[in-house]
Amino acid sequence: MLYEALVLGAVIFVAAGIFRVFRDPDVPGARTFYQAYLLLVMLGYFSWFWTHGGQTVAMRAWRFRVERADGRPLRFAQASVRFALAWLLPISIVWAWFDRDKQFLHDRLARTRLVMC
Repeated sequence: MLYEALVLGAVIFVAAGIFRVFRDPDVPGARTFYQAYLLLVMLGYFSWFWTHGGQTVAMRAWRFRVERADGRPLRFAQASVRFALAWLLPISIVWAWFDRDKQFLHDRLARTRLVMC
């Protein structure tokens, strides 16, 4: 997760720089739009990699892949659900300790699984 955070931090840094070229996020009313924009950038990052090979940059380094429960690649809708549910990470980690397959809660609910490749 730390490696993923470093890569995602770089993506957000570039996205924030692009946003600042076109609009100042400190202008009244722009903050909500700015936050939504960064959230969409994160969704785009994860959903693109999860639907195109099942691995983000960090997942490739650690040889993990996310796939549907039946072994097929994720579709955008499923990747979006997984992304949204992954914000429950603290609960999801505790869930994995007790899950019979050691799956995170967001994987269980999104009908995906994390596998070693």
